Amino acid sequence: MPSSDDNSDPPAAAQLTLAGMRLGLRRVSVLMPGVIVFAVAFGAAASAKGLTLFEAVLMSALVYAGVSQLVAMELWRPEWTWGAIVALAFVTATVNARTILQAASLQPWFSRYPWFVTAFQLSFFTDANWLVGTRYHGEGGRDLGVVLGAGLALWVLWVAMTVPGYLLGTLVADPRRYGIDMVMPIFFAAMIVPLWRGKRAMLPWIIAGVVALVTARLVDGYAFIIVGALSGAVAGALLDDPA
Repeated sequence: MPSSDDNSDPPAAAQLTLAGMRLGLRRVSVLMPGVIVFAVAFGAAASAKGLTLFEAVLMSALVYAGVSQLVAMELWRPEWTWGAIVALAFVTATVNARTILQAASLQPWFSRYPWFVTAFQLSFFTDANWLVGTRYHGEGGRDLGVVLGAGLALWVLWVAMTVPGYLLGTLVADPRRYGIDMVMPIFFAAMIVPLWRGKRAMLPWIIAGVVALVTARLVDGYAFIIVGALSGAVAGALLDDPA
């Protein structure tokens, strides 16, 4: 006797295609000018701090952490102590901790793939391809190639643009001087609008923003990023309708 569950639709097969990767590349291309500017800024900052070109490129290739690399350059020291190393590790970990929540939000999608596929694509996981993947998944798409393609494209661009940045020296070492630091926030503000799910979903956003602003006023450094993100996540979990 077949059970009532037999009438339910079978889960979609896990997909990872070249077509999906090309789609991810197209969707993330609008962010590339801003990524180029920040990669050039990192290269210039690395040059100013005395890193060799090889060291700067190696950091971009292996660390691949965007804003965290710029933060690391702000804290870079000509001579290191264990205390300075711990402080640098803590600050960069705080800045990057937001990716834990981002990846967790896509875990139901990622869990359908073998662990080594997930581990590989997470090596290229950034704010940009998280947002691209979230929108794509929300539209019903299930091809993980979209997330991987976007991440790989930005990784290649980031590593490549570190070189001219290093050679240009301090020309654009401070993006804030030209207002370039606003490129990423404006992009994400525009991209997140389609994720709007009605007035009920507005409260976690407001809570996250207010908590982040208050934390930035009261606490030096970058703790406001993870505190604001956690506040919004907790608020969203408490307010979410039970299934």
